[in-house]
Amino acid sequence: MTSTSMSEGGRLSSAQIFKGFGCDGGNTSPQLSWSGAPAGTKSFAVTAYDPDAPTGSGWWHWNIVNIPVGETRLAASASGTEALPKGAVELKNDYGSVGFGGACPPSGVVHRYIFSVHALNVEALDLPKDASNALAGFMIGSTTIATARLTAVYNR
Repeated sequence: MTSTSMSEGGRLSSAQIFKGFGCDGGNTSPQLSWSGAPAGTKSFAVTAYDPDAPTGSGWWHWNIVNIPVGETRLAASASGTEALPKGAVELKNDYGSVGFGGACPPSGVVHRYIFSVHALNVEALDLPKDASNALAGFMIGSTTIATARLTAVYNR
């Protein structure tokens, strides 16, 4: 997994920072590319998660499911637009809106933002329209055959 928007261990740019909750970023989804999917891959899911959020359960910034197996990239700023692969479905993030929600941690501690692409052994996840991130995570986890990750950091 690679990205032109961020690097492994690097600090997120203002483009990937939330606009709201005291943050003033661009709130745009990063560019992501992947390759080397294992045999048996039938679709992909992409997630962005902050395990350091002070919630007891982390913070889901992005969940996209049902990305067709022939797709190997997401364009920068694709969230919420027709630039998403046909058939891909974005779920609500933990801010309560559908699509990408940028980083906006409490002041102080550095938070990790784990962007993952999951190779799934099903063509599509059968999720209700209002699926929670916990349910999506369960369904993604139960059908994943391989995962690639890129972790960026941010604090304010």
